[in-house]
Amino acid sequence: MKRPKRTWSLHSVVVPVILIAAVVFSACGAGEEIDADDIAAGSIDSRETILERTVSRPGGEAPFRIGQVGGIWTSSINNDPRTFNTLTARDADSRTVIDPLYDFLADYDPYTREFTPALASFEVEADEANDSLRVVYTLRDELYWTTPDSSPDTWVQVTSDDVVYWYNEIDGDRSLQLPGYSGQFIDMPDGSAARIEIEKIDDRSFAFIYPRIVSNPILSTNMQFGPRYIFQPAKEENGSEGVLDLFSVDTPVRTIPAVGEYHIVEYDPGVRVVLQRNPNYWKTDEAGTSLPYMERVEYRVVPDKNSEFLMFRDGSRDSYSARPEDLDSLLVESDPDYTVYNGGAALGSAFFTFNQNPDTLDPLKYSWFSQTEFRQAMSSMLNRERIVRQVYRGLAEPAHHFFARANPMFDEDIQLEYTFNPDQAVELLKSIGMSRDAEGTMRDAEGNAIDFTINLGAENNIGIDIAQIFADELSEIGVRARVRPIDFQRVVEMLTNTYDWEVVTVSLGANYWPSGGSNVWQSGGNFHLWNPLQDSPATEWEARIDYLYNEGRFTIDQQEAKGIYDEFQSILLAQLPVMYVVHPWSFLAVRDRWQNVRYDTLDGLRSERLFLE
Repeated sequence: MKRPKRTWSLHSVVVPVILIAAVVFSACGAGEEIDADDIAAGSIDSRETILERTVSRPGGEAPFRIGQVGGIWTSSINNDPRTFNTLTARDADSRTVIDPLYDFLADYDPYTREFTPALASFEVEADEANDSLRVVYTLRDELYWTTPDSSPDTWVQVTSDDVVYWYNEIDGDRSLQLPGYSGQFIDMPDGSAARIEIEKIDDRSFAFIYPRIVSNPILSTNMQFGPRYIFQPAKEENGSEGVLDLFSVDTPVRTIPAVGEYHIVEYDPGVRVVLQRNPNYWKTDEAGTSLPYMERVEYRVVPDKNSEFLMFRDGSRDSYSARPEDLDSLLVESDPDYTVYNGGAALGSAFFTFNQNPDTLDPLKYSWFSQTEFRQAMSSMLNRERIVRQVYRGLAEPAHHFFARANPMFDEDIQLEYTFNPDQAVELLKSIGMSRDAEGTMRDAEGNAIDFTINLGAENNIGIDIAQIFADELSEIGVRARVRPIDFQRVVEMLTNTYDWEVVTVSLGANYWPSGGSNVWQSGGNFHLWNPLQDSPATEWEARIDYLYNEGRFTIDQQEAKGIYDEFQSILLAQLPVMYVVHPWSFLAVRDRWQNVRYDTLDGLRSERLFLE
């Protein structure tokens, strides 16, 4: 179960964590050679100028104007969708075109920090005497699964059966390895695990029944779901594979049902995907006009960032997530027909993680990676300040905390100790028997050279730059790191199925909620990246994280909860199963013909409110 986004992303407005290409600096003519760090330092000096020339208009400030329906928003994706099935879509391009078809039970306002009804209203019933809890949801009336060509007599009403079936047979099917599975279970005081059950009340109402009281029950039960009338027959006929095989890219897209803001109406492989406004979507503006205002969204398939930038410059797309190197030309344009918005620093960060799975990792590498001091040494060689200067031109912040600043349990004082310090790294490696030989190569106690491979998506240009900087710094102490860009789907396969990797750099988004990421931080989770699906915690610190994670979920008193989450953060920053890199600042250029632009990294672009004057 996930925290909902208030809107679906328009792809181009997603905070660019791993999109920025390398900038190669060289001298011109016969003059003195220009050093890359000097140029980067100059860009830091101009940071204030960049901020002065951009506009800050976050989503929580001015109210929206009443708009009107119409217009085509043009954007892009970098690759063709791999699937139209929400269960198998793991890549950003597929999710970009699929997410608008669905919605969550509840919405969340990140500015007021309050849940509000979306597909359903909700009521929490706590029984403190018996330490039990029920969350009762009631679906909106007249919710339907529809297709772009359907008529009212063929619409299928959304009912409690859809939610109950999805919870029990889709999210609740362990063989499907979906993120929602681990979130269905909570630890009991006696150490056993008990499931959060679901109960149908009537066609529109259902209840989640907790075996004990939790601190954030709406977050824990909020979910998306698909149409039972399609998924149930597929599973009954062909089992789990049956539901995974639904809605391939060969499916006629106009037959795919939606309950969200849009339908998919066209897919031309290698060219474009087109979404059309769902006139039956439940959300309306203050005047009663159904949202979204945009009639159509066209995603052109554009393979690289440079081409996307050219599309924006020639006027053939409506927004563009600007890289630092793009800002100079965007901000000096005379009389532009666009505005560049500054969304602030990203809440999340890309990270490096070292495999600690004894079943799939080479025993020699396991003997290194599983030692806390080794991971601490690696973090001490990750030069985040250099990455900020050279990759982001100063427009980023080093990631020294575990929780995002928007997280209710964020604490400025709980910071990473193992920041860039080569001397510290060498001493940490020495403490576990590793030292440099006469040629400067770092070796373990048995004489094995310390080397490993960093895997990441081949399209991840900025991630490649970051990994190369990491490898360069490691070479200074005799550690060899090979940077290996591969197909991103192969990275996903490594992390979720084969587990045959050494080091990976990816991004999972922000630690927005203290109790978020149940399938990542708990040792039994299917996305506990470094050693997933453990029957019991492999280490004492992972056992402690399991305990703290669950204690935090069940602690209502906020002061007591803070003590729990303070320790939770501190352990993860010391053990470093993931090493966060930087929080890049986000800049979005939007054509001025679009009204109601509100943009920040807390809530993205409120796309459903955009309209043409």
